[in-house]
Amino acid sequence: MAMSAAATQSFLLNNKTARQNYQTLKSATHIAAFPYTHVHPTTTLTSTYKSMSISCSAAASTTTTPFQTPPSTSSDRVFNFAAGPATLPENVLQKAQADLVNWRGSGMSVMEMSHRGKEFLSIIQKAESDLRTLLNISDEYAVLFLQGGATTQFAAIPLNICSPDDAVDYIVTGSWGDKAFKEAVKYSKPNVIWSGKSEKYTKIPSFDSLVQNPDAKYLHICANETIHGVEFKNYPTPLNEKTILVADMSSNFCSKPVDVSKFGIIYAGAQKNVGPSGVTIVIIRKDLIGNAQESTPVMLDYKIHAENNSLYNTPPCYGIYMCGLVFEDLLDQGGLVEVEKKNQKKAQILYDAIDSSNGFYRCPVEKSVRSLMNVPFTLAKPELEAEFVKTAAGEKMVQLKGHRSVGGMRASIYNAMPLAGVEKLVAFMKEFQAKHG
Repeated sequence: MAMSAAATQSFLLNNKTARQNYQTLKSATHIAAFPYTHVHPTTTLTSTYKSMSISCSAAASTTTTPFQTPPSTSSDRVFNFAAGPATLPENVLQKAQADLVNWRGSGMSVMEMSHRGKEFLSIIQKAESDLRTLLNISDEYAVLFLQGGATTQFAAIPLNICSPDDAVDYIVTGSWGDKAFKEAVKYSKPNVIWSGKSEKYTKIPSFDSLVQNPDAKYLHICANETIHGVEFKNYPTPLNEKTILVADMSSNFCSKPVDVSKFGIIYAGAQKNVGPSGVTIVIIRKDLIGNAQESTPVMLDYKIHAENNSLYNTPPCYGIYMCGLVFEDLLDQGGLVEVEKKNQKKAQILYDAIDSSNGFYRCPVEKSVRSLMNVPFTLAKPELEAEFVKTAAGEKMVQLKGHRSVGGMRASIYNAMPLAGVEKLVAFMKEFQAKHG
């Protein structure tokens, strides 16, 4: 007998996926609107489905197709040292998994929600609130959740801040700073006031030696160069108080406390430290909004996005939701002061292993500006690098091959990389050296 639509619906409703839920979100209004059952995070996630024979009216036979999802455990996961998209906190992934089909009793996945519905509005508003708490962002700044990656901001920034004839200054400490400068050429009059290219991007300049243009609209830096592993430990001050400091913080965003008030604009792709690919976060001082060049595409106009609370068009909803879960997790860890301590410890262990290897491993970056997030290193015997990467992958440590433009190896040890991952990598490096040294 054929199953009616009503019966099909009944079947689906009566075979709900058993799901696991964790700590409640902090917003009282959020909880009141979307309550859910609490389960301790260590509870094993399981799924149960009842088998049922369904026959079509045109067919005489019946088939039984049970569906089972094997439980995932920590032992199934690798240590992922990719530069981005990168590893995410396992507890955040489990939380997202638990609510994947039915978010907080709404009857929908976040992926299915209207971006203008009350459910998603609560998600994006809480994500912004938690980010403001993490970075102590004042009301003088707008927080925008956009798309297009940090690369799109290479054009959006001069389009919004400058006229075509305005001067702007760039400090180029790596490939991403260089790309940002080249894009700005199309929309302003940029000047590279310092470049580390001749020294293969291994240093950051002394700020006192910089010759800035006093008429520059902004001074642009890349706070952490993902490819070359160079990180600003402090930040330059623009020569003119009317010149704003702009920073691409894609690969060290939310890895440490930052005084947002020193910047006019901070922007970051989410896919390295705070979420999956697809979300770009822009923190911009509100008085800088509303002066875009006439030719600025609507999707690059900060005024449009600020006036519409990042909802001018459909945003990357699920990515924003995941960022929100990461922000909450960072707060639960004690905020960015505590997060930075963990990152410093991980980086120190790895750099110490490199520096104590008697030259078997080498990091080319000047010690005072080595990145806490991206650690490039080479072998004294380059012919062993492919074997190093392959053997490490066999030990469940993946994505250690260096960027194609640099070579060697690179270990990206973002917030979500656990200490155990770095310790395992260091132990492997010592074993590899003992075998091949």
